[in-house]
Amino acid sequence: MLSAEDLTIIRSRLGRDITPLEAVAFENLWSEHCSYRSTKALLRTLPTDGENVVIGPGDDAAIVRFTDTTALAIGMESHNHPSYVDPYDGAATGVGGIVRDIISMGARPIALMDPLCFGTLDSEKTRHLFEHVVSGIGDYGNCIGVPVVRGDLIFDESYQGNPLVNVVAVGVVDPDSVITGRVQKPGNRLVLYGSRTGRDGLGGASFASRDLSEDSEAEDRPSVQVGDPYTEKLLIEATMEMCATGKVLACRDLGAAGFAGASSEMSSTFGARIIADRVPLRETGMNEIEIMLAESQERMLAEVAPEDLAAIGAIAEKYDLSWADVGEVIAEPRYIVEFNEKIVCDLPIDLLVGGTPACRWETKPYSAEEPFRRPEEDIRTLCKKVLSHPECAAKDWVFSQYDHDVQLRTVSLGPDAGVLRLDGLALHFTCGCNPRHIYLRPREGTANAVLENASNLACYGADPLCIVDCLNFASPVHPEIAWQIEESILGMGEMCRRLNVPIVGGNVSLYNESDEFETRIKPTPMLGVIGKGDLRTFAPPQEGATLALIGRTEPDLGGSILDCVTGCGGPAPAVGSVETVQTVRDLVRNGGLAAVTDLSRGGLLTALAKIAPRSSVSIEGDPVVALFSESYARFLVVVDDRSILKGIPHTVLGTVGGDALRIRSGDEEVVLTPADLREASRTITDLMRID
Repeated sequence: MLSAEDLTIIRSRLGRDITPLEAVAFENLWSEHCSYRSTKALLRTLPTDGENVVIGPGDDAAIVRFTDTTALAIGMESHNHPSYVDPYDGAATGVGGIVRDIISMGARPIALMDPLCFGTLDSEKTRHLFEHVVSGIGDYGNCIGVPVVRGDLIFDESYQGNPLVNVVAVGVVDPDSVITGRVQKPGNRLVLYGSRTGRDGLGGASFASRDLSEDSEAEDRPSVQVGDPYTEKLLIEATMEMCATGKVLACRDLGAAGFAGASSEMSSTFGARIIADRVPLRETGMNEIEIMLAESQERMLAEVAPEDLAAIGAIAEKYDLSWADVGEVIAEPRYIVEFNEKIVCDLPIDLLVGGTPACRWETKPYSAEEPFRRPEEDIRTLCKKVLSHPECAAKDWVFSQYDHDVQLRTVSLGPDAGVLRLDGLALHFTCGCNPRHIYLRPREGTANAVLENASNLACYGADPLCIVDCLNFASPVHPEIAWQIEESILGMGEMCRRLNVPIVGGNVSLYNESDEFETRIKPTPMLGVIGKGDLRTFAPPQEGATLALIGRTEPDLGGSILDCVTGCGGPAPAVGSVETVQTVRDLVRNGGLAAVTDLSRGGLLTALAKIAPRSSVSIEGDPVVALFSESYARFLVVVDDRSILKGIPHTVLGTVGGDALRIRSGDEEVVLTPADLREASRTITDLMRID
């Protein structure tokens, strides 16, 4: 429902009361989900331009030049609240929606990433959500033939009752064939094609802009869309064929706020007259509000010249898709909707789209770091606890449900990034952030999230080409949350400027908290980062090769995996060294490293288990800090010739080889056998056994 303040602004501008359809249109298009009213001033501070940026934030997807003949379409979205109410359909339609954003630009989708956040896996409810979210993503992505090449998994009690389902999609398009989401000429027709419109997803945008209540699963289920991946596949092919004719002048996906959202946003450069009666329906008796605001899936809106209607309609029919001429572009800057031969909406289009008043929230800094309390367990026990944490354990249960090789571009799903082959080069995919670090230090933690993704790419000798983000936070009505949002966005911008990488698009998802569980999510500015570099392969490390650590280790245990499993507290990491990341990138480019991985969750221990599970190392100083610190910009490298590291600050740890992972600290040696590592890695698989 519109607030009293918003209603006063609207009535003052119009000089009259508003119709029922106008009220619902404003409620959805002025919602946080559509308007970013709480964050748009902060978002303007982010660096969005770059030499390769063709289209930045503001369209359905960004366009970034990859080579002279190929551009990438990149987008990121959230489907958080729907995925709690109906995890399978909520997650599946999250995939479908972001894929349609890609095809609306004339691009063919080639890859997905799915960073996900859930409550703790000891909860039956969490396991249910986890199972069906992963199944929804896998089924939809597999059916439409787009591989999931990277993801992230976070398990934390703050997501109990409010999981996060974020999806990144990437497509390819000829730079000269890009289609935008803005109409070009009055007199052109607006064509709606795809699935017929039903009542599903009504009010989805406003639903996504409020807290989840105890009764959400029952009360909000009608706001969750239901997808059909087989129709989506037909829609992809039809859109590609339509765009290839040159007859599609503008295109937009029907997502948040349904037909009203797509048609008004698309026509905001001019105006539009919509005939709601012409919309193809799959249910009888639908009124104008249901027709205009339903978020039925697999629908697109295209601008077409009048003489090209028949040709575009013929392509839709070829793929067994419904289509209709539902309106026209007009020169007058108004948004007009007719239904049953009556005008049911007549608004200044700049008021409906882009006229949302900004929200300014009170901010209040806080301090959440706690003094370090040394765990009582011995080092071997701590090692097994950390390796068994779901974020450090193997993710086979998830990734085995995804078809990674469809489209035959996938080179590898490495420990640090997914790699696809494109135009003879490597296209790299990485995503994620560390909400526990960001909660403790929002500004530094978000800067480190950018740096961590750049570190992943450095392991392949690649640079970040661009970033998309999904800014997931609790309600900004709480001053501490508003401060998190402000600090996170500022930290992100600072690191992006240091790395000279643009943020080209994304999404903001607020009000992620649960009345039922009395939880607010930790600040989760999730990043999707695309890299570009040469194609490289790494052979398994050879016995006798040297293991070394590059980068500075500090006692950064606050928010670490060790903190999760022991409650040890401690300081969160300061911002890592950009120079160290660039040094390692150059080492990889020069071919000097036999293997490399960056240190992140779980610290040095998980890096050793990842690339050197049979090796002998010696560590100096406090073994708790050495093994479990999560300081940023650190890399475990394997070299055959130690002279390669001359002049680079590093610590030699030991050598590859042997029958186990042997870690010596002073007079103590911890031995982790292959059986120990396998057992620890099975946490997710064992907990998610579905009878």
